[in-house]
Amino acid sequence: MAPTPHQAKTAKAKLISGGKQPKARIARYLKSQESQLVEGAKSALLLKGIKCSDSMSTVLKDLRSVLSPHAKLLTKNNMIVPFDEEGIQSLEFLTTKNDATLFAMASHNKKRPNNLILGRTFDRRVLDMVEIGVLQYRSVNDFPGLPKKRLGSKPLLHFAGDLWQSDSNLKSLQNLLIDFYRGDPVDSLVLSGLDHVMVFTAAEYGIGGAEAEPIVHQRTYFMKLKKDPSGGKAPAPYLTPSGPDMDFKLRRTEFASTDLWKLAIKQPIKNKTKKKKNHTTNLFGETLGRLHLDKQNIDARSGKKSKALRLAERAEKEEDRAATENELQQEAEEMGSEFQQAYGFSRDDMA
Repeated sequence: MAPTPHQAKTAKAKLISGGKQPKARIARYLKSQESQLVEGAKSALLLKGIKCSDSMSTVLKDLRSVLSPHAKLLTKNNMIVPFDEEGIQSLEFLTTKNDATLFAMASHNKKRPNNLILGRTFDRRVLDMVEIGVLQYRSVNDFPGLPKKRLGSKPLLHFAGDLWQSDSNLKSLQNLLIDFYRGDPVDSLVLSGLDHVMVFTAAEYGIGGAEAEPIVHQRTYFMKLKKDPSGGKAPAPYLTPSGPDMDFKLRRTEFASTDLWKLAIKQPIKNKTKKKKNHTTNLFGETLGRLHLDKQNIDARSGKKSKALRLAERAEKEEDRAATENELQQEAEEMGSEFQQAYGFSRDDMA
C-alpha cells in the first residue's frame, strides 16, 4: 500500500533530520518545497559540460543576462553525459541542489561541435531534453551602443513558420522555449514594461543535395514604443536588433511520455474556473445571458390600463355606436323610399 502524502512528508522530514523530530527550519524548508496553487518564475541552471569552448561559454553568459534574475551560472566544467543514465542523475542532483527546474548545458567536441542542451524537470526528475547544434551565433556584445533589456522584464515571443505546427519535435521545442523565456507569470501587462521581442523562425534547408532538415533562426530585438504617426491611441513599436541571435538545428531529443506529460500539466481543482452556464461572449467582449422561461400566452393577458387609455377607448366605442346608428337610419330611409315607389304609399300611411 502506497504511503499517503502526509506519511511521505513525515518520512522525508525524519530522513533529513537524522531520524529525529524535524526542527522548525527543516519544517519551513519542506513547506517551501511543496507544490503551490500558483507558481512563480522558474529558475534556470546554466552549466558547462566536459569540454566547453569560449563561444559556448559566451552563449551561457548571454542566457544568464536574458533570464536574469532567475538564472544561475556554474563556471566549472562537469563530467556529465546528459543522455546517459548517470548523466541524468547528475542533472537531477544539481537542479535539486540549486532549486532550479530548467537547465541548459553547453559543450563542444569533435563529434558534436557547439552543442547546447535545454531541458526541464518535474518532481525533481528530468522531464524532457533537447540537444541543439549552434550553427551561427552573435552575442550581445556584438551590438555595442544599444540599450539592453531591463532586469526581470518579460519578452514578447513570436514563432514564425508552419513547421512549428506540423513538426512534432518543433512543437515540443516551442513549448520548452516558452517555458524557458516566459519569466514571471502575470495577469496583465503594462505597455511601458515591454522592451524586447524574441522571434523564432523555422524553415527547412537542404545543403549539398542532402535531405532537408529544419533550422531555427532566433533573433532578438530591442523594442521602443513611440507615438503612432497615424494618430492611433496605441503606441507604435520600433524594433532594433540587439542580440543574442542564433541559428541552430535539432540533434537529439528525449521528450516525456504521454502519461508523465499528463501528470506534469495537471492542475489542481482550485485553479480551474467553474464554467458558467448560459453565459456567452460576443465579438465585442460583451457578456450575453440566456434565460429559460415557460411559454407565455401574451395575447390572452391584459395589462393595467391608464386613465388616458380608458377615455380613448370609451370615445372610440361611442364613435362606433354613432356610426352604426347612422348606417341603420340610412338603410331604413332607403327601404322606405323603395316601398313608396313600389306601392304608391308609405308605411306611415298604413299606420
